[in-house]
Amino acid sequence: MIIRIDDYFDLDKIIDSGQTFRARKIDDNLYRFISLRNVLYISKDSSDSNSYNLSCSKNEWSNYWYSYFDLDRNYKDIIPEEDFTKKCYDYSKGIRILRQEPFEMLISFIISQRKSIPAIRTSIELICTSFGTPIHTSQGEDLYLFPTVNEFTPNNSNALSDCKLGYRLPYIEDAITIIANNPHFLDDGYNMSDEELLEHLMKVKGVGIKVANCVALFAYNRLSLAPVDTWINKIIDTKYNGISPFERYGDNAGIIQQYMFYYAITHKDEF
Repeated sequence: MIIRIDDYFDLDKIIDSGQTFRARKIDDNLYRFISLRNVLYISKDSSDSNSYNLSCSKNEWSNYWYSYFDLDRNYKDIIPEEDFTKKCYDYSKGIRILRQEPFEMLISFIISQRKSIPAIRTSIELICTSFGTPIHTSQGEDLYLFPTVNEFTPNNSNALSDCKLGYRLPYIEDAITIIANNPHFLDDGYNMSDEELLEHLMKVKGVGIKVANCVALFAYNRLSLAPVDTWINKIIDTKYNGISPFERYGDNAGIIQQYMFYYAITHKDEF
């Protein structure tokens, strides 16, 4: 199946933007995304730079992946207000805020604390191979889905301790326990205000404001929220005299944050 995307859409930047840890570039022109029980292989079509070949059906694209890539929003409408933001925008455009599954994002961003992106990916893959359901994909790959909370619970502690989680292990265990005991915990967040959602997520041990903002942005599509990590703090200090620029971008703050984050991690010498 071939689809056309006329808005900014760059698969390399999306995969390397720090919001998804299981997406992969398989070869020069083949990318793989996994979400819930869905696996998508996508490549650029040689006939048109805005057209893409998909491994999924039209129905799956329309009902799942279209929303996953936030394609009902026109990112070309975003107008940077000052020079550094414009610099980040011009460099990073093509990144989209993915609408990912809340449980996977909660576990992933608890793991992300004080870890590099490659180390985060390693821990998450160990979790998937230890607990997740094995699948054989249309491209002949043998993969594991991200485990559901019920797949964790029978024997978590011993197997989890082998997943290179370090001090984060009790935080992961607390998240699993909370959600196993309250299956609606994460779904309830869809009906909350941004402030309520952040407070709700921070009930989980080890979830502070930065992790809560990441989960809210990348799972609940709360685009007015801009997570502040070490790199964003450096940008605020060096480019904005210590004053956060995100309020001026309103409902696009999370997108601008991703543009700045991607710029920072690819231009580390500037900071």
